[in-house]
Amino acid sequence: MSTENSYRQRKQMMWGLVLILVGLVFLLDRMDVLDASELWHYWPLLLVVAGINQTIGYPSAKEFTNGLWLVFIGFWLFAVSEGFLGLTFRNSWPLFILMWGVQLVLGPVIARRFPSTREKDHA
Repeated sequence: MSTENSYRQRKQMMWGLVLILVGLVFLLDRMDVLDASELWHYWPLLLVVAGINQTIGYPSAKEFTNGLWLVFIGFWLFAVSEGFLGLTFRNSWPLFILMWGVQLVLGPVIARRFPSTREKDHA
C-alpha cells in the first residue's frame, strides 16, 4: 500500500470518527441524556482536529500549510468565543497578519520538509 493511500484512508477514518462522535452527541441530546447546548462553544476545536489530521502522516507542503491554518483558525475562534486574554473579533485581527508572516518565513522550510507528491512518485 502506498503512503499516499494510507494517508487518505487515515483522513477518511478520522472524519468518520468525528461524524460518529457528533452524531452520538445529537442522539444523546435528543434522548435527554446529555445537554448538547453546553458543548456548542467547543465547536471551533473541530477545526483544530481537522487541521491536525491534515498535518499528520505524509501530506504535501500545501496540505501541511493548510492544516496549520485550520489549527490556527480553530484556536483563534475558540479563544475569541471564550474571551481568552481579552481577545475579541475586533482586537485580534492582527494575529492573522502575524500568522501570515510566520507562514512566509516557514514556507521554504516546509517545502523542503514535505516534497510534492509528484516528486515522490518519480523518485
